[in-house]
Amino acid sequence: MKNILDKLAKKYETKDFIKNDPIQFPHRFSKKEDIEISGFISSLFAYGKRELFIKKLNEIFEVMENKPLEYIINCRGKNPKLKNFKYRFIKECDLINLLDTLHILYKKDKSSLEELFSNGTQSVCDYFYKHANKECSMGFYHMLSNPSSGGAQKRYNMFLRWMIRKGEVDLGVWSFKKPSELFIPLDVHVARLSRKHNLLNRSSNDFKAVVELTNKLKEFDPNDPIKYDFALFGLGVNQASQTPQGAAFKSPCT
Repeated sequence: MKNILDKLAKKYETKDFIKNDPIQFPHRFSKKEDIEISGFISSLFAYGKRELFIKKLNEIFEVMENKPLEYIINCRGKNPKLKNFKYRFIKECDLINLLDTLHILYKKDKSSLEELFSNGTQSVCDYFYKHANKECSMGFYHMLSNPSSGGAQKRYNMFLRWMIRKGEVDLGVWSFKKPSELFIPLDVHVARLSRKHNLLNRSSNDFKAVVELTNKLKEFDPNDPIKYDFALFGLGVNQASQTPQGAAFKSPCT
């Protein structure tokens, strides 16, 4: 299995992967703060149909005039161009609260997402929940899932992969954590494929399953187990190509 996964990881972890993935947005920038802000927002929206959330992210960054840090510092969330914004559970009030909290983090508290994440994902959740106002809908809390609930934390782990790993796809602009300390971004597609190929036994798609799968992948590469996120994507692509009517496969990386 290791040989198969290594080949698939090498095949799919290429620059060509970027253009259809939400990681395309932080790749637009060179300044670390722009990368982390755009990456964070992109990761939070990365659920549902890819073409729809990519469209919504393009709308957000167009409003920001492709200057995430400058927008966060000077404009906060309120902007007439965001009026009636909606993406699935996320409403205008949720997006505005997210951007306003980033404004507090970077301008008032003179901190950063890097510093916040260095204290753990629970600290990230607690910080944003602390600044949630009464207008926030369930969409705000769906974006920023609470690690204490025991969920898989897929979008947090995906964002950390982007920021910590350095490669053809991942940006590697943070250094407070080693790639070996990352967790696999687990969703239903990754979980299903992992069980099918005897990489995961746990039936629930929760954080215990994330730990189990990550530990299994560490047997293949203890220094960089999360590179196999690309291999699991490749397994899905290969599986889709062999199904009747060429059924589409939804990337586990988004």
